[in-house]
Amino acid sequence: MSFGYQVLGFGAGGGGPAPYDIEFLVAGGGGGAAGNVSGGGGGGGYRTSTQEVAPEVAITVTVGGGGPGQQGAPLSNAKGIDSTISGTDLTTITSTGGGFGGMAPGGQGGSGGAGNEGGSTIGGEGNTPATSPSQGNDGGGGVSGQGGGGGGGASQAGVTGSPGHGGEGTQNAITGAATYYAGGGGAGGTTYAGIGGEGGGGNGINGYPGTQAKGEDGTANTGGGGGGGSNYGGSGSVQASGGSGVVILSMPTASYSGTSTGSPTVTTSGANTILKFTGTGTYTA
Repeated sequence: MSFGYQVLGFGAGGGGPAPYDIEFLVAGGGGGAAGNVSGGGGGGGYRTSTQEVAPEVAITVTVGGGGPGQQGAPLSNAKGIDSTISGTDLTTITSTGGGFGGMAPGGQGGSGGAGNEGGSTIGGEGNTPATSPSQGNDGGGGVSGQGGGGGGGASQAGVTGSPGHGGEGTQNAITGAATYYAGGGGAGGTTYAGIGGEGGGGNGINGYPGTQAKGEDGTANTGGGGGGGSNYGGSGSVQASGGSGVVILSMPTASYSGTSTGSPTVTTSGANTILKFTGTGTYTA
């Protein structure tokens, strides 16, 4: 994709500013969950990259939202939204949104590591494409009459119920503080509820016949999956949403241009400047 910016010459004697390395962290939005002993939503896809960027090149950032919680049967639009970075001469990085939590009886979660419940069914597949490095892990399987499976996280598969704990996310210190991203949501259950994985996964909830209960939403700007709900005796209320994704850039402060759109949070750590995007924007190197 071309943004129409002229890249300055950097050959011998060119005298222009030098290219510099930028470290990227890209997490997609987490998947939403449903009621009726739902599996946990899958954590958003998680990818990192370090690339050389030439001055005057615009980097476009898109941050995916979390999948909405569902009322009644889970639908494909409960899947999290992809997050991306792109720019001239850059390798585009796309982190896929997490899959939605499947609902009993026998509902399998979508791709992206979502769990499910009912009939001892298998969990949803991990984020696709399943290229190296991996974006995520599979969701856990549901156990009939007990509970759903946990949503898959960036570094660990969801646990088969019961209880169906969400898979752990991945820890990264790009901001200067070690933080987990893209944890799977915990599953809803009839006896035990699953705990969300580190990295913003919401906890599932346990309910009983005749009750309607909502799991926890995934944490915003982590890519965590939503926690599964428990709902016997009706379609119930809207359930837990996945947490929105995040895109983070880290670069040498000496090279930082100060030119961006979309109001990223700008901080420093050591010799680096860090831009944390929680919505669409750009950075011009």
